[in-house]
Amino acid sequence: MKLHEHQSKEIFSRYGIPTPKGKVAYDAESAREIAKEIGKPVVVKAQVLVGGRGKAGGVKLAKTPDEAEQHADAILGMDIKGLTVRKVLVDPAVPNKAEIYLGIVVDRNAGAPVMMASAAGGMDIEEVARVTPEKIKRETIDPVLGLQSYQARELGYGIGLDKKRVPAFVKIALALYRVFVETDASLVEINPLFITADDALLAADGKLVLDDSALDKHHDLEMLRDADEENPAEREARTAGLSFVKLDGNIGCMVNGAGLAMATMDVIQFYGGEPANFLDIGGGAKADKVAAALRIILADANVKAVLLNIFGGITRGDEVARGIVEALNQVKTDVPMVARIVGTNAEEGRKILASANMKTAASLEEGARMAVEIAKASEK
Repeated sequence: MKLHEHQSKEIFSRYGIPTPKGKVAYDAESAREIAKEIGKPVVVKAQVLVGGRGKAGGVKLAKTPDEAEQHADAILGMDIKGLTVRKVLVDPAVPNKAEIYLGIVVDRNAGAPVMMASAAGGMDIEEVARVTPEKIKRETIDPVLGLQSYQARELGYGIGLDKKRVPAFVKIALALYRVFVETDASLVEINPLFITADDALLAADGKLVLDDSALDKHHDLEMLRDADEENPAEREARTAGLSFVKLDGNIGCMVNGAGLAMATMDVIQFYGGEPANFLDIGGGAKADKVAAALRIILADANVKAVLLNIFGGITRGDEVARGIVEALNQVKTDVPMVARIVGTNAEEGRKILASANMKTAASLEEGARMAVEIAKASEK
């Protein structure tokens, strides 16, 4: 779950990380009042859960309250990478000498968090990582011991910080790691971390991505979810308790088990097709959940065929089949479907689907090949 910049920086400030004291505005007039209250030049920043706001024109400097109102009016309603700007953050503009990048992400290869820092922070940090990766310094963090002060100092000196600024940098780095651990985040970033005109360090921007699987432990953070910026299908899937990710292909996939879902997508691609989604209905899924899953798949206009791959262990094949029939009674569709069901009550499930005139396959390979052929034929 992604948090907005203003939400991330509010959490950072609770951990002692210095941040600008701005406010959120939902209309241009409110932006003017906030700028007037701040009493000096401000930055008006689009609040959308996507990168590239500055390059898209969603971050503007305003020297007066009137100018802040004008910028807010232009930014509100703007489309940035498919997301509509519904609010702006009005922050005091802070003169700075340099911009630093500081972040933590889970390194799957190392099986541990990694803290990264660079003196080349700002909007082009992705380009820095691609073209000059040596400018990004890294410290792997022992999950048991946590980030150590000496590691933070190594990063500070490694990016060329002046000796007098290193203690403040270490304090922020240690606080950022506490945020990472205590919120069960998968990523935290400060970009940029300003070196201000008076030699202080200030988190001018912030990003926080939380692990959805841990949100049951953080009901206060769950309340910060911005449902307006979620993909509608992914929002419906989350409500139904399904694991769903929309993709760009044309073959809908419904599978029970994340590993089997990944394998199903691989086999579809092996036979020349492209999956339209990742969808795991989970173990023990009943008819109502299966019906919800199928409705989500069929809502995608790009889907030209659907492959259902069910291994009946905890999930019973006849329950899944009834869910499919129930969904087809609720959502009328002419999209062809191929089902492969094996395991618990698989024979009963196949009989139910046969009565609904659905194509069945004896193996995943056969099912994937059939689905790919159907999808390709429909594109001609």
